[in-house]
Order: sequence, then structure tokens, then C-alpha cells
Amino acid sequence: MKHFLKALCTALLVLCIGVFSAVVYGTENLPDNISVADNESYDLGAVFSMQENVALAAGTASSGEYKAQITALKIIPVKDITVNVTKRKYVGIGGDVFGIKLYMKGIIVVSIDSVTTPSGSKDPAIDSGLKCGDIITHINGESALSSQQMNDAVENSLGKPLRLTVDRGGEKLDLTLKPEKSVNGGYKAGIWVRDSSAGIGTVTFYDDSNGTFAGLGHGVCDVDTGKIMPLNNGEAVRARVNGFYKSSAGNPGELCGVFSDIALGSLRVNCETGVYGELLQPSGAKTLPVALESEVKLGAAQMITTIDDSGPQYYDIEITKIYPATDLSSRNMIIKVTDPELIEKTGGIVQGMSGSPIVQNSMLVGAVTHVFVNDPTQGYGIFASRMTSTQESLDNAA
Repeated sequence: MKHFLKALCTALLVLCIGVFSAVVYGTENLPDNISVADNESYDLGAVFSMQENVALAAGTASSGEYKAQITALKIIPVKDITVNVTKRKYVGIGGDVFGIKLYMKGIIVVSIDSVTTPSGSKDPAIDSGLKCGDIITHINGESALSSQQMNDAVENSLGKPLRLTVDRGGEKLDLTLKPEKSVNGGYKAGIWVRDSSAGIGTVTFYDDSNGTFAGLGHGVCDVDTGKIMPLNNGEAVRARVNGFYKSSAGNPGELCGVFSDIALGSLRVNCETGVYGELLQPSGAKTLPVALESEVKLGAAQMITTIDDSGPQYYDIEITKIYPATDLSSRNMIIKVTDPELIEKTGGIVQGMSGSPIVQNSMLVGAVTHVFVNDPTQGYGIFASRMTSTQESLDNAA
């Protein structure tokens, strides 16, 4: 009897320690907010579960926010959480290379120089308060649409001040720029400006239900200032890969693409999570469900990308790190290319692969966004759900 009681006490002690450890682990590591697709359940593992009535609500209720309690062994309270029930999104999978022609809403200041005048060196741009990265939206009250418009305004000013309206990080400024007479003839403002950009990227997904598409996973930025270029209008065209420069440590490679005459659609938005546009015609692409952020897991996955005229192909990768859901940047995960064929051919990730879909467990979980310069087999990815959320917000605002 004594041995039985001793064994029983030992078992109870082990159970208590196990329960206490589970509660501590759950309190510190389980999320405060989870997302669940409607008519689906959320897997908390063998030890933890949601309060029954809330779990049923998450599986049957329409989209909305619900309060829940997580328990250990279905009886011991661990923590209260918020359950967000969302509708499962399905999209057509991309992987196609496309060409981007982007025209800015305004003109961006990319460089500032001094002007050599008969009386010496002067700095009209600095004196006016202009800075690199400023976006000039109006010149003398008229919308600034092109670099040539700025050049003409400076040349025709004959030294009279120009009234500029400038967007600096979302702040509106009214500045006065006085061009100076150059020793080389004509008037100069001491600024270099740009009004457009062109390049290639990869389509992440198509949505034939509303005739839209998304790509890149990050915004198109000015090459000199690094600022996202505000979109006035733009065009997306089909492109063909005719080669690439292989990546190596310290030297990221690049896809070489040729624009075709076949239009994909018009561009609507250029923002932190990518570029979004309207399709001219349905894509007919194979559809996959979009993973919620909580469904993205560490481990094996695949990226879909195009490196030659054989079209989009699947290549093996591994998701090695996932950043907290509270991180709102476009760098939500780290991926590593493990496919020997892709590493042999391209060295890993090259420029132009931005937007390449990442698939895991037969779901679209993300898109490739950046390559690690010192290790091109690795790079960043954005959650696909971030991109579809942006797309849905654009649709709601239309």
C-alpha cells in the first residue's frame, strides 16, 4: 500500500508539473490573436483547445471577431484570445514574368547640383529647400506630369522664381525655386528629376473573379532615392526571359527580359506590398487557397518562377524563419533555395524573381521579395494574405 501511495503521489506530482509547464508555455507562446477561415478549425495541438462554444462559432459563423478561451486538457484555463473569422480566399497562381511601365504622379528629385554662373557657384535647389526624394506635384499651380515640363519651366523662367508644391513623405510643402543663369547658357535649377520607371518582375496571383492581378510583393522604388514611386498611371505587359546574370555572394544576379506587345492590363496601385492592376482578360490560371498568416509554417515549400522560355516552374525551398504577425513590413519570412537545379543555373534568387509565388501544403503562402546580397540562396518573402488584403481594400475603395 505504501508503495502504491508513493507511486500515486509521484504520478500526481509529474502531472502537476506537466500541467503547470503547459500553462506557462501556453501563456507565453500561444498568440493573443488568431485567424480562422470560415467553416474550418484551428489546430492548437494535442494539449490545447479553444472553448467549445467558441470553437464551434469559429467553424460556422460568418466573418467577424470572437472572444475565446484556450484551455489545457480541455479543462484548465490558459489565456483569453481574440478569434478573427475570415472568408477563405482563392486566387490563380502566377509565376509569369511581366513588364512594368510606370508613370509617376508628379516628378521625383533624384539629385541636386550646384549651378556655375558668371558670378560663381550657386545652389538654387538647396536655397529653395528642395531635397532628394521630394516629389514635385505642381509647378506654378499646374500639375507636374513630366521631367520635360520641369525642364521647360526652368528654361522659360528667365530667372523668375517658380512656385513648387512638393510632397515630402506625405507632407505638403510650398517652395520657391529661383533658376540661375548658367555659364553654359540658359537657366538651370540644379536638380535632376525623373517621371517614370520600367522593369520586369513576376506575377504573384490573378483574381479572375474581379479581373485583377498582383505582383512583386514590394513597391517599385526610384533607383536613386529608394522612395516608392507614386503611381499616376501605368501598364503591365507580357514579357519573355531571354537570359539571366547568375547570382553570387556580393553580386545579386538579374533576369533579362524583353517586353512583348501583348498587354496584361493596366496598373492601379504601387505600394509597399506590391503592384496591383486590372486584367484585360481572364487569366484562366489554376487556383489555390490563400494561407492565413497563422497557417504558414517553417519547413519545406516551393517557389514558382520563370528563368527561361519553358515558363513558370516549381523549385524547392525552405521557410527558415517567420516573423511575428505584428510586423507589418513586407519582409515576413526568410526563405532558402534548396533546389540544386535552380542553384546551379541562377545561383539562387536573382532580381526579377520578386513576386514569385511561394506554395506550401497546396496553399499560396507568400511571394519572394528580396535576395540576400551576401547569400543569394536566401531571401525575404511577404505573406500572400498581406497582398490579398491590399487587393481587397483597393476593391472596396473603388
